[in-house]
Amino acid sequence: MDWDLIRVFLAVAREGQILAAARKLGLNHATVARRLDALEAALGSPLFDRRPPGSLLTEAGERLLPAAERIETELLGISDAMRGAGASVSGTVRIGAPDGLGNLFLAPALGTLAQAHPDLVIELVPLPRAFSISKREADLAIGLDVPAEGRLTVTWLGDYTLGVYAARAYVEAHGAPATLEEVARHRVVSGVEDYAYASSLDYAHVLAGRAQRLFRCAGVVGQMEAVRAGIGIGVLHDFAVRDVPELVRILPAIRFRRAYHLFAHPDTRDLARVAACHDFLIATFRENRERFIVEG
Repeated sequence: MDWDLIRVFLAVAREGQILAAARKLGLNHATVARRLDALEAALGSPLFDRRPPGSLLTEAGERLLPAAERIETELLGISDAMRGAGASVSGTVRIGAPDGLGNLFLAPALGTLAQAHPDLVIELVPLPRAFSISKREADLAIGLDVPAEGRLTVTWLGDYTLGVYAARAYVEAHGAPATLEEVARHRVVSGVEDYAYASSLDYAHVLAGRAQRLFRCAGVVGQMEAVRAGIGIGVLHDFAVRDVPELVRILPAIRFRRAYHLFAHPDTRDLARVAACHDFLIATFRENRERFIVEG
């Protein structure tokens, strides 16, 4: 079976649109449609229900998808093996992660891995609410909730804690709440519920539910900067504020503990470039475990 036709099929299946698949492949719309027609003609069955909003897999397409992914994995493995055991790690690895973890910890950490492997291209992307390792939207992903479905390998990276913080200048100007009841007198900085990508991000209501004034930021970095600017008080990741002296812990009895997990697709995890990133992430979190936890 022609690999060029199979990779077009996979791109359309993953992107959900012929135009989006064409952009992904660096081809024009007509070429993708033509190759899709050729594959359907060869198989004698339509693979997609093509509609203006997008292309949905037919029953035949659903049957072809796992076989096409196996072909893709085999070709990737052959390419990987032909580079030789002594060859440098090369290629592109896309890693999805929550924005706070990605911006405040992973970006500099993964930079050291990139320096060690000059031919390795690392793409660090924010983890949206809907994200699929099974559809190969990323090679690796770090998240909180373990998916109930999909063929994934899951590795616990470590726990992390969160606490309530305020800027020193804010405390000097407005004081700090001594109890949860006193939170009502303060503006609370919190996330935007519609943008929460995991059920584990359920701690915001502890403060926001008692506040009469709110300031919402969808991203963790935005929330931290808002608290640092003195806009209000908020729940922040302890690892993110360790090196921010202008922020102080308040309401010390309020503390949250969550866990990061590393997700990979079992068919591609052992590729040299993916394995290098996978092993590096596990080792890096192990070495920095104390950074992520504030006890008491």
